[in-house]
Amino acid sequence: MTLQRKIAPEFKDIDHIGLIKPEHTTLENGCNIFSFNSGDQELVRIEWIFSNLRFNPAKPLLNVAVNTMLTDGTSKLSAEQIADQIDFYGAFLQVDYGYDNSQITLYTLNKHLQSTLPVIKDIITDSIFPEKELETFIRNQQQKLQVSLQKNDVVARRAFNKAIYGNTIYGLAADFEDYKTLFRDDMLLHFKQMYQPSNCTILVAGKVDDGTLELLTEAFGKDWLNLTSGADITQPPLLPAKEHFYFVEKPDALQSAIRMGLPSITRTHADFPALQVLNTVLGGYFSSRLMANIREDKGYTYGIGSGISALNKGSAWFVASEVGADVCKAAVTEIEKEINLLKTELIPEEELSLVRNFMLGSLLGSLENVLSHADKFKNIYFAGLDYDYYDKYTAVIKSITAEQLLQLANKYLDLDNFYKVIVGKY
Repeated sequence: MTLQRKIAPEFKDIDHIGLIKPEHTTLENGCNIFSFNSGDQELVRIEWIFSNLRFNPAKPLLNVAVNTMLTDGTSKLSAEQIADQIDFYGAFLQVDYGYDNSQITLYTLNKHLQSTLPVIKDIITDSIFPEKELETFIRNQQQKLQVSLQKNDVVARRAFNKAIYGNTIYGLAADFEDYKTLFRDDMLLHFKQMYQPSNCTILVAGKVDDGTLELLTEAFGKDWLNLTSGADITQPPLLPAKEHFYFVEKPDALQSAIRMGLPSITRTHADFPALQVLNTVLGGYFSSRLMANIREDKGYTYGIGSGISALNKGSAWFVASEVGADVCKAAVTEIEKEINLLKTELIPEEELSLVRNFMLGSLLGSLENVLSHADKFKNIYFAGLDYDYYDKYTAVIKSITAEQLLQLANKYLDLDNFYKVIVGKY
């Protein structure tokens, strides 16, 4: 075979994104199981996902604290025993808190499911949040908070979220006093209300055979019962702040953190895929306009980007960076200049073609195994969407025009309504 090094590889358009769709089972107690079978390696990832309870401003840390401490002990197993049993079988267990959902994730070999599932069952049905562990959790979290508040980007993100989302679970910026509201009795009640089968979705991906589903059904379908009252997973309305500019001065800062943006649309909105294209042009990948201008041309920063934080009940479009303290004001001016260019000039076809290829390639590249297919399903399922979302998403990327993006920029990127947070010098 002769290599033709002077001839570029043939480029083929991405015509269709083939996604694996799950099998669905609903247990008698209301728990939903979605399974993605790869049929090859003897490994499964199982996720138990629970919608967070309604945010209580008087006790704002209950959702995150209860989830974080799930592995800290049950009436039968201590935190050490839980860890030892999982480690003994070469499995991996983690808990993750998100703004909308909290989850427990187990990675294990199929042959050890019969031994590892009872540990998870014990955690989900019988966590006790020991007082000693709670004291340690509070102390550690306060120490972490003290360290985090020294970082300008953390302070900027907290202030921005608070301004955009108000006093809600999305806008929570915990302080030291909030940890004093954590009590074991409150956590036990929260745990019982939230971690019940009618509020649980189980996603299992990997080698999923009849035996796997039988074990899950046996463990989580028979004697795991709901409370009389269902979980209250409604959330207070999002009320953005009236003030749009926030400056936290740090006279000795070498860098200033910038975070600016405004409330936006969620995945359920028809314009969302197109807005993702516009965002990618501005700051959504390494060759974006913000990177080309503020990093490559001006040298104000090592990195800058923009994004859309699409949550179930709200969303924000934002630009974030840390720049030299002496050029902070100039950097903000350049950011606003790039936004205004999107509103006044058509994006050249060559640039738009590059963005299309990047976005489609990223989507295709993110589907490397069955686990990533399960992750894509989560994005649409918890947003109340169906698989046609991805068909529409790819269709928009391939067909969107510069004229449509110009209209979109004028519709959604109103600089007069931007929230702007600066931490450092300005």
